[in-house]
Amino acid sequence: MRPTLPQALATLVVLACAVQAERAVAADPAKPPEEIHWAFRKPTRPTPPDRKSLKPTARVRNPIDQFVLQQLGEAGLEAAGEASRRTLVRRAYFDLIGLPPSPDQVAAFLDDKSAGAWSRLIDTLLDSKHYGERWGRHWLDVARYADSGGYETDIYYRNAWRYRDYVVNSFNDDKPYHTFVQEQIAGDELWPDNLDLDPRRVYIVPAKKRRHLEARVGTGFFSLGPRVHESGLDARRLAYETTIDWVNTTASAFMGLTLGCARCHEHKFDPFTQADYFALHAIFASAREVELPLWTAMEEADWRQAYPKVVAVQEATKTYRQFEARTKGKPLTPEQSARKQTLLTAVAESVLKLPERAAGQAAVDYVGLMHIPTASVLGRQHPALIRPVHLLERGELNKPLQRMSPALPASLAQATGTPAALPQPFGSRAQFALWLTRPDHPLTARVMVNRIWQWHFGRGIVETPNDLGKMGQLPSHPGLLDWLATGFVADGWKVKNLHRLIMNSATYRQTSRFATAKHLAEDPDNRLLWRFSRRRLEAEALWDAVHVSAGTLNPAMGGPPVVPPLAADEIASLREKWHWVVSADPAQHTRRGLYILVRRNFKFPMFDVFDTPVTSVSCPTRDVTTVAPQALWGLNNKSVFRQAMHLAGRVAKEAGADSKARVERLWQITLGRPPRAEESASALKLLEALEQTKAGPLDGSPPALAALPPAKGHALSKLCLAVFNLTEFAFAD
Repeated sequence: MRPTLPQALATLVVLACAVQAERAVAADPAKPPEEIHWAFRKPTRPTPPDRKSLKPTARVRNPIDQFVLQQLGEAGLEAAGEASRRTLVRRAYFDLIGLPPSPDQVAAFLDDKSAGAWSRLIDTLLDSKHYGERWGRHWLDVARYADSGGYETDIYYRNAWRYRDYVVNSFNDDKPYHTFVQEQIAGDELWPDNLDLDPRRVYIVPAKKRRHLEARVGTGFFSLGPRVHESGLDARRLAYETTIDWVNTTASAFMGLTLGCARCHEHKFDPFTQADYFALHAIFASAREVELPLWTAMEEADWRQAYPKVVAVQEATKTYRQFEARTKGKPLTPEQSARKQTLLTAVAESVLKLPERAAGQAAVDYVGLMHIPTASVLGRQHPALIRPVHLLERGELNKPLQRMSPALPASLAQATGTPAALPQPFGSRAQFALWLTRPDHPLTARVMVNRIWQWHFGRGIVETPNDLGKMGQLPSHPGLLDWLATGFVADGWKVKNLHRLIMNSATYRQTSRFATAKHLAEDPDNRLLWRFSRRRLEAEALWDAVHVSAGTLNPAMGGPPVVPPLAADEIASLREKWHWVVSADPAQHTRRGLYILVRRNFKFPMFDVFDTPVTSVSCPTRDVTTVAPQALWGLNNKSVFRQAMHLAGRVAKEAGADSKARVERLWQITLGRPPRAEESASALKLLEALEQTKAGPLDGSPPALAALPPAKGHALSKLCLAVFNLTEFAFAD
């Protein structure tokens, strides 16, 4: 029987009252701790379960295992055994640097029988420059990184890559996480830079200044958001849309909260009000995006000295265009043809004579036609231009209510014993950043520890990393989360030490090839961690694995985004083809996936097929789909077949002429193991069949492959393509 309208309204009133009651409980620190939502309580360090009470005791390598085994014991489930050493070495490589191990690296680990082999492997990978690329990529998802603004015109952000490089370097340097947070939110306020006042520091940028500059580049976090081109017509709306992005992304990335829900009304479930939301807007009211020059005053003087060369390029180009206009549609005389060639040569030479960089010893390369190199960062607004922030009725810009001052969310300020109000108009971002990174803050360490756990295991202890509030999932192992979070802070917020702790646990070293009917019935999603969960490589890692296997990966680090060429069908959906300007140097086309241009309106097609995230908002977890276009890309894309040819050339060069040896080497390169007998037999049979097909020479084949008879070259290339399409190649066990 359907309820009447009065009954329905009464039910809604009851629900609303219940929600408000829950919010009041969560916001009131006078309530007993057990009545406050777990994520809003200060974390306390729990004692790990008694090791002697756990079975089997031998499975305990560190306290992580004690927490996991206790819950498995309570559920009556046993843990999986340890994975093979071959599996572990491949798992570690993909986990920490995002690249597969070479056959020699696998063999070196297998040959090291000493007790510390695993720990040394972890340390070696953490010291690799590629570690920052792998873990920086994870953070860039959270930071909603992109090189363009999205929407209709997809405006270009020419400096976004400097933030990307800042993130990579921060992970490589093992920058303490609380410093990483402080730099991104308030690097300009916490590390103000007045070192240019020292006249002795003309050429050499002192270390202190480099440190300050790095902190300011970190605030590029706020320059990456989506932007509506036409909002530039309305300064108030542009400022409002920008601050919405700043506040929502800050809350999601650093606090694990959905504060954006409070933009139009009181948060329905968590203890946050509209006043809290717009008070956070007021924290950012004095900030503005600026372009920060990345060189010294002397280097700028060098640029001004050489700038007439840019004028020469412009004038030579104008002269040529005027000549073209005069002679358009007319037959050229020999004298005019010679004149045209002279003008073209003048244009080319004037460009070539541009200096590549300023003359200073610490010079930074020019950008484009001698543009001053800059970074997009936050700076301070002039006091006279700071816009007042109002609480808005239903979040509507044209319905302002009371004026807001900078303040922390009231309930969280109470939880940390901190006054909510912040200084104004300047310094509030710094105070906010310092408050977020207090050792006793209930959210910051929990959020990051949970993210790191997720990026290791494929699922966080809390499965909703951007929402630790009441609508998020409860933690599967609450004691473990708090033990890790408090230890993380006590250890100086060191991310690499947290990797070591996690990866040295028996829980991390479990096999993924284990299941019983009972396990699958009682915990089908493996929330209790009774085995290691097999994971598909992300799009960028899959791209990297293909190129590493083929021996074509360019390991160069950093710099502006690279743009590989696309097939006609791949670029067909891009309305403005000049938005995809292919990098002139072919060596750039095989850089790591991290460095490929990220346009919001046009994803790199291969990445789009393999579930790269929407970059308009912070991405906590990537989707993993299995769809037909993935197989079609792997089998039919010309770029993949080109890499298969290079892999075939590598196999032919390293294994010699014997087909069985080639199959063996192919499996070692791509899968990190020898083929099983049935796999070897199947591969040899396929090779034999393919070699019977008539084929001409392969265009663009590497020398070792070109030296083979065409039929054999085609056959080996197609076998390599088939291996690229194996499920095992795309997954880490």
